[in-house]
Parts: sequence; structure tokens; C-alpha cells
Amino acid sequence: MKQLIVGMSGASGVVYGIRLLEALRTIDAVETHLVMSESAQVNIAVETDWAVSDVKALADHVHANKDVAASIASGSFRTEGMIIAPCSIKTLSAVANSYADSLLVRAADVVLKEQRRLVLVPRETPLHTGHCELLLKASQIGAIIAPPMPAHYIKPQSVEELVDHHVGRLLDLFDLESGLVNRWQGLK
Repeated sequence: MKQLIVGMSGASGVVYGIRLLEALRTIDAVETHLVMSESAQVNIAVETDWAVSDVKALADHVHANKDVAASIASGSFRTEGMIIAPCSIKTLSAVANSYADSLLVRAADVVLKEQRRLVLVPRETPLHTGHCELLLKASQIGAIIAPPMPAHYIKPQSVEELVDHHVGRLLDLFDLESGLVNRWQGLK
């Protein structure tokens, strides 16, 4: 069984993390480990109709962000990697600078040091030069930067279709088929 860490930090866009957890529940071969910042939990209440407890129930395992002794804090705990969706600029900064003062950032740091896949979904706009430098630095140390950019070729009819497509593309990075991606077939 593959193990995948899902992190959610305090940026707007918690719907990406929630939808990611929903999609992963449909893939039998994946066990999920969820860690959320306190700000992510606030944003769940602000941006969605979800209760934090219901979001936690989507994961196979939930770890407190202050539990730096959790399994996902160690490189000996084997995972496929981690997706942080959404990824706040604060979390991006901590990851890029190896400032692992929480389980969320420690788990990301472990994924990088073990040369596993770390996918960051930054949800901020506009970006200033400092943000761009952090994105560059995170990329240079091995993170994949995957901001939620809408794919207009799918001719979306709803925000949910845009979210689903992006979540599917995130799972593509781990060779996990979700059925959420409307794949480009070329011009017809």
C-alpha cells in the first residue's frame, strides 16, 4: 500500500486539499496521512460548509501539527511523498528555508531530504519578488510547484470542474489515476 501525506496550510483554497482527500479515498492502494495548520482549520470554516472533523474523517490517519514525533516526521517512515494544498506563503517560506518548527513543515523537509516527491500548491496572487524567490528556492531543493491554474481547454461549467481537473493533475504527479482529468486529445 502506498502512503501519501496531505498537508493543508492557511492559504485560501482549502477546497483543493479537501477534494484531494476525497479523490484519494476512491483509490484503494493509497493510505493518507493528513496534517493541517491551525490556519487551515480556520479557513475550512470560513471558505466551506465542511466541519474540520469531517475533513479529518476523509484521511486514514490524522496528525496534530505540533506532534513532531509523529511517524511522518521520520525519513524511516516510507511514503510516496507529500502534497501541500493549499500552500501558504508562510509554509512555502518555511519549506524553502528548512524551518521545520511544525509537523507540516518537518514532514515536507523529510520528504525532500529523502528525495521523495513534494508538491506545493501555492494559492496567492499577486506575487512579489520575495514570493517568486521562495518558489525558485523551493524548486531548486526539489519541490514541484503546482499552483492551481485553470485549464480552460476543458471548457469548465463550474468551479468544481476546475478544482477536480487540478486535483487530478496533482495525482498524476504520483502516477495515481483519479478519473478527474479531462485529458487533452489534440485538435479535432
